[in-house]
Amino acid sequence: MARKLVNHGTSLEKDIGFSRAVRTGDLIAVSGTAAIAPDGSTIGVGDVYAQTMACLELSIAAIEELGSSKGDVFRTRIMLTDISRWAEAAKAHGDWFRGIQPACTFVEVKGFIRPEWLVETEVDAASSSA
Repeated sequence: MARKLVNHGTSLEKDIGFSRAVRTGDLIAVSGTAAIAPDGSTIGVGDVYAQTMACLELSIAAIEELGSSKGDVFRTRIMLTDISRWAEAAKAHGDWFRGIQPACTFVEVKGFIRPEWLVETEVDAASSSA
């Protein structure tokens, strides 16, 4: 089975040895995604909603690069450094997926690679399109 990868050439991808997203057959897995702008800065510092929107936008773009769409998303994971702010992330998730309703998990984590990251997301999709 052929594997297709999405990489954007970031230093983290090279240093860690991972891809933004991987497609194997009908399954697509998007790695933990933080709100990183093209210039490497953090989008929405201090703003959980803005960071969640950016994370999901980056994830859906990767899924689209692999020939799929947000309608094919079946599972999401939202990781927050402060679970008391879950509603802000939930609003962003709903803005992206209200009509799709994938399985979803919210968890609190101790922290991320950069302290200004308040949220990371993971997204899984399945599609029979190539």
